[in-house]
Amino acid sequence: MTGWLRFLVLCLAWLGLSACEQPPADGLRFALASPVTTLDPRLETDAASSRINRLLYAPLVDFDERLQPVPALASWEMRSPTLYRFRLGERNRQFHHGQRLTAEDVKATYDFVLDAANASPHRGALTLIETIEVIDADTLDFHLNKADALFPGYLVIGIVPRDADAATLARVGIGSGPFAFESWPEDGRLRLRRVADGRIVEFVVVKDPTVRALKLLRGEVDMLQNDIPPELVAYLSAQTNVKVQRAPGSNFSYLGFNLDDPDTGKWAVRAAVAAAIDRQAIIEYVLAGAARPAQSLLPPSHWAGGRNLPEFRRDLTKARALLADAGYSADHPLKLVYKTSSDPFRVRLATLIQSQLAEAGIVVDLRSYDWGTFFGDIKAGRFQMYSLSWVGIKTPDIFRYVFRSDSTPPAGANRGRFLDPQVDALIDEAETESDLETRAHLYARLQARLLEQLPYVPLWYEDHVFVSRTGIEGYRLALDGNYDGLSEVNLQ
Repeated sequence: MTGWLRFLVLCLAWLGLSACEQPPADGLRFALASPVTTLDPRLETDAASSRINRLLYAPLVDFDERLQPVPALASWEMRSPTLYRFRLGERNRQFHHGQRLTAEDVKATYDFVLDAANASPHRGALTLIETIEVIDADTLDFHLNKADALFPGYLVIGIVPRDADAATLARVGIGSGPFAFESWPEDGRLRLRRVADGRIVEFVVVKDPTVRALKLLRGEVDMLQNDIPPELVAYLSAQTNVKVQRAPGSNFSYLGFNLDDPDTGKWAVRAAVAAAIDRQAIIEYVLAGAARPAQSLLPPSHWAGGRNLPEFRRDLTKARALLADAGYSADHPLKLVYKTSSDPFRVRLATLIQSQLAEAGIVVDLRSYDWGTFFGDIKAGRFQMYSLSWVGIKTPDIFRYVFRSDSTPPAGANRGRFLDPQVDALIDEAETESDLETRAHLYARLQARLLEQLPYVPLWYEDHVFVSRTGIEGYRLALDGNYDGLSEVNLQ
């Protein structure tokens, strides 16, 4: 059944229903493609949780439009290469349960992350913190065990109350951000209250994009963002009661590999996969041009982004030669298990990649799973090859978190067990370099090395799409796809 036929069948079935679920009278509904797993920013690993927690909690540091760190809760001064003093301002200084946010809360938040027993996924990027010293209620010092000129940009974890336990925070977020926790009545339905005016925003999980669109058309949800097939975006754009916004994005889509696997651990196999994929055709014909080819996690516009990196072009002759050199043939083909989420559009993209790899002689067993099962497998290293996206990347410490040898889970997100001394050395050298231009050059060398070794095959940066009912005004799309626009959105 084609996508459009499926859409029409669902429409007819939907119209046959006798009743529909309407948004709460006191709020707005935002449809999510995947569920929120935790309201504890110290332990979040998925994009949905990260975006929701950004609304609930305030960090010490945020970023401007050029992705340079700027004060959020606190300003800072570098007293020495290994000593940073942070001073809390007055903005967002009251937790939603009434307690005042102090330097003790900041220290407790980061002490929790740094405690290996808590298995925080953010610990790897922060192990350079030697000690945290509270000076007074508004001031604290971070003592580092090594110099790192990027350090302020690492302090982006939302601050939690020092006396809140992890079990409580997981289900009842207590922060000081623009939204407060209201209720989580059931899985797949989370209600937040906007602090400025009491407006309720309810986040409802609707995994199927066609059903999300139908709910929007029927007035059962007011807004949805991303994870919408291009043909569905075109259909919604033609509706008189719907408004569509688009903006370039920085979210990085890629293929990941398990380098402990006897097949995908071979460089020639990863290089053959890269040579067999026609990214430009997928972008043009499946993504409707709403993406840009990627060569690295950081886009070229980022101050540390890789520039003048070689661009992948499809070359089936090269792919077949690489496979032959690695010992594969028509009688002994390369067979790969490719895991993806059960989102219909992601399955469609994966199916196209499966077809392109088949033309190079690679037999792909495509397996799709619900989000929880899929992401659990990826975090546990139970895969040969998978596709995912990194969202919200702002600082180049992502390279340590994802690619350094000592960042295998739970210490980081080196899920493919990529080990490369040259990459480790470049990461360490870049992080200790004080001159910004030299540091950017080191990161460019690092990204060139990653492109050579291919722990990931870069795919593209997808554009962001926000769709709302008419009357919804004030929402602004962010480069990283966060939901900050909900702080200003209103129903006219």
